[in-house]
Order: sequence, then C-alpha cells, then structure tokens
Amino acid sequence: MLADALLILVPLFLGFALSIRYRPLMTVVHYGVDALVYFILALLGVGLGQMDGLGQQLAAMAVQVGILVAGLLLLNVVALWLWHRWQPMTVDHADGQGITSYRRLFLAAAKPLASVLAGLLAGWFLLPALPWVEDLATWSLMLLLFLIGLQLRNAGLSLRRLLFNRQGLGIALSLAVSSLLAGLLLAPLLQVPVFQSLALTSGFGWYSLSGIVIGDALGPAWGGVAFLNDVLREIIALALIPLVILRRPALAIGYGGATAMDFTLPVIRSSGGLDCVPVAIASGFILSFISPVLMGLFLSLV
Repeated sequence: MLADALLILVPLFLGFALSIRYRPLMTVVHYGVDALVYFILALLGVGLGQMDGLGQQLAAMAVQVGILVAGLLLLNVVALWLWHRWQPMTVDHADGQGITSYRRLFLAAAKPLASVLAGLLAGWFLLPALPWVEDLATWSLMLLLFLIGLQLRNAGLSLRRLLFNRQGLGIALSLAVSSLLAGLLLAPLLQVPVFQSLALTSGFGWYSLSGIVIGDALGPAWGGVAFLNDVLREIIALALIPLVILRRPALAIGYGGATAMDFTLPVIRSSGGLDCVPVAIASGFILSFISPVLMGLFLSLV
C-alpha cells in the first residue's frame, strides 16, 4: 500500500516542481484537468453501475454519507467558531454587497454529478464488464495529479505569502484538524478501519479529487461516498456563507474547505467583501495542497 501512496504523491510533487512561463500551455493544462476529472468520474460511475447488489450498496452509501456529513459539519463548525473567538476577523459591512449567480454555481456543481450518473447508467444498462477500466482510471489519476501539481505551482500565488497569512493558515488548520478528529470518532460508526475513515475525511470539499483517489484505492462504492460527502460540503457552504460571513467570517470561509480558493470564492467575495478574498485563497490553497498528501498517506496505511 505504501507504493500506492507514492503513486499519488510523486506525480503531484513532480508537477509542483515545474514552473511554466508560457501561459497558453497553462490554458491547455486547465482544460486538461477539467476533461480528466469528468472522464475519471464517469469511470467511477461505470464501476458503481457494475457492482453486484447495486440497490443495497446505494442504501448503505446513503447512510455512510449521512454520518460523514453530519459529523464533519458539527466538528468543523465548532473548531472554526473557536478559532474566530481566539483570533477574531472583522469584515467591512458595506463592502460585501456584490451579486453572485447561484444558478451558475449550482449548474457547475451539477456537471460532476452528471458525469458520475452517466457512467453509472452506462455501466448498469449498456457496457459489459471491462477488466481494463481500473488500470485506465489509475493511469488517468496519475496524469490528473501531475496536472494539478502544475496548476498549484503556476497559479500566480506566492507560497510564502499564503503560509504567512495568519487567518488563512489558522482557518485551514482548524478545518483540517477537526476533520481528522471527525475521522477518528466516526470510524466505529462507519465500521471501517481508522485510517480509511481518516482518508474519507481528508477531502476537505475537493470532491473531484477525493472521489477519484478513494475510488481508485478502495473501490467505486467508497469513491462514491467520498464524492457525495464533499459535494454536500460544497452545497452546504454555498448556503451558509451569506448567512454567517459578516458575523463569523472564519466559519463561512473555512467550512467550504479547499473550494474557498475557487468554487465558493465568488460567494465569499460578494457576501463578505474584498478583505475576505486573500484569506479565502490562502486557506483554500493550503487545504488543496495537503488534501491529496493526507489521503495518500492514510490510504497507504489501510
């Protein structure tokens, strides 16, 4: 299993080590990441559709997702509230008056779900058993992680400035530590080994990666659980941010996890103002970097 973890970590760090100055090439990388995410999620759906006893599996998955979402919500909220009490962050009331298209955001979130659903239906009704799908998914994952490493390195962000953003670092650590604590506490309820539970709680909202990594290591059922857990985190965050960001900005920024630097950032900006943007980017970047590292580490120990 240690070799499996290295398969996850080596491409990520290799991509992060490369600096690209030719911007059109980075545009190709961005489109490549999007295409690979949808392709691998569709393969995850195919695996789900071809499982024996699909109905029973889906019912069990629903219970497991409910346990994860509830446990993570409780512990994440408590930890982020405590961070805010210790290091309060103020937000300019007048600045957070922008308008965000929630319809566009929810449609964007629906695309990965549609990929999994299309793969599930194809695997259930149309495709025969394909023994090479697992190998194809694994090599596609390696390429995806390499491209994600390139994205993180060439995002135009100063790693030094991100790590020295006290609020962003504190929010990221609060979210990560409380998520790992949830993994420890929920393992008996999920009836899985502790390290598997820790891997499931290390996605930090990055559903397009967590579902793929977990699915490749533990099978399509657990990949589906990880995917849905992190999708629901994102949906809850979109609803939560406008309600609490002016009074508890750390909670609003932190609960979205890794998505604070991209998907939920427009809502954070429009609801909380410009002061929240560098904090959200710092927090989201740190969580985006440590998420695949932690998942690879814990999966190697399962």
